[in-house]
Amino acid sequence: MTNLHYRTAKQLAQMVRRKKVSAVELLDHHLNRVSALNTELNAVVALDTAGAKKRARAVDAALAKGETVGPLAGVPMTVKESFDVAGLATTWGVPELKGNVAKRNAIAVDRLLAAGAVVFGKTNVPIHLADWQSFNAIYGTTNNPWDLTLSPGGSSGGSAAALAAGLSALELGSDIGASIRNPAHYCGVFGHKPTWGICTPRGQALPGVVATSDISVIGPLARSVDDLDLALSVVAGPDDIDGVGWRLDLPPPRKERAAELRIAVMLDDPCSEVDLEVQDRISAVARMLGREGAKVSYKARPTFDTAEANRIYILLLRAATSGRVPEAAFDKALAAVRRLKDDDDRYLSLMMRGQTLHHRGWLALNNRRHQMRLAWADFFKDWDVLLCPAAASAAMPHDHAGERHDRKITVNGRRVPTTDQLFWAGYSGVAYLPSTIAPAGLTPKGLPVGVQIVGPQYGDRTTIHVARLIERELGGFVPPPAYI
Repeated sequence: MTNLHYRTAKQLAQMVRRKKVSAVELLDHHLNRVSALNTELNAVVALDTAGAKKRARAVDAALAKGETVGPLAGVPMTVKESFDVAGLATTWGVPELKGNVAKRNAIAVDRLLAAGAVVFGKTNVPIHLADWQSFNAIYGTTNNPWDLTLSPGGSSGGSAAALAAGLSALELGSDIGASIRNPAHYCGVFGHKPTWGICTPRGQALPGVVATSDISVIGPLARSVDDLDLALSVVAGPDDIDGVGWRLDLPPPRKERAAELRIAVMLDDPCSEVDLEVQDRISAVARMLGREGAKVSYKARPTFDTAEANRIYILLLRAATSGRVPEAAFDKALAAVRRLKDDDDRYLSLMMRGQTLHHRGWLALNNRRHQMRLAWADFFKDWDVLLCPAAASAAMPHDHAGERHDRKITVNGRRVPTTDQLFWAGYSGVAYLPSTIAPAGLTPKGLPVGVQIVGPQYGDRTTIHVARLIERELGGFVPPPAYI
């Protein structure tokens, strides 16, 4: 690919440092592309053109003086709307927050800027970051560049769409329910959900919220594994308070060569049936790694029940997001929970139970979660990574009717609840584990599929490196045909 908008961030930074292109020229190229293509995609929803041009000129001026510039020198990029960028509104898609203009940057944004990145805008999200679609009453609907009638995913849907369409060279997202992983899978890009706690989320929160949320993380999306690795290196680490007492020292990849890897593969689960078109692509990845000499098992699993893991995840997920529930809705959920039967494990019932958990109940669930975390640690003594789906199907059609838990998608010809596939977000995510999404090819209908690579806690470099091995063999990111 020779087009600037489909060069990797690492390549663009090298070009700027070698003065083959200026940071200002790169920025103008991407702004022109946004102007030409964003109307139909609606991925980029806010621009800081003046600030970005000032930053780009500063990079070029530093290079002209022979000064050292950062590893992302001149790279034009966007960030998810939920991150604070000074001078731009942070709304999380909530109409009442339309006037919530940030006074300072999120720490992660400052780190990207310090590395030389030129942040020029923000990308779309669903309201409260709580959907696998990206639409809200402020900014409207974001479309998938592979098919405008389909969702790009959520909640980092604008992020993945902007990357895939070549509107941005790098992105910063967040993930509590596959919000990095699902859009990366739907749009055919790379995404990394880091180990919980290694990237400070300060500045990615609703007004007044400063406490770190359970399960939720921030992390990069990119069009290459090298860019994921680089962006994680820039963003990861404690904030200024925690940094007084600890530093991050992630271990290197467990194995360098595919032939040395021990890989478990999980294609389906009773909690969330997976479309055969998705299973086929993940199987193809596993077969490729097997041909390279990796030991592959389709039976190896951690020693706990997946249905129990799913139940605990939904309860803890909805407890973690319960602070956003209005008082009246909380009271309604509390009254409804009192009428539920003990064995009622429907999603809506678990959602209401999670929203209204007593602290004693949360402590019991948290203890069981940590027992599962230890079971994962034992599992990863014998296996390096687990390959599994990121979602139950390829990108789904836009569907904004009713409540999220009432909507359905088609899996293997059957209509199933969209919320079933939260299983693939929580199975490992509730236990704080890292996951990398790598493009695994296209379905017969021409839609991208991503494979989820789960690794041990703090094994971020391992999951990213396995994605690199897959990228080398399968070719990695492919541009959507309409945006080449």
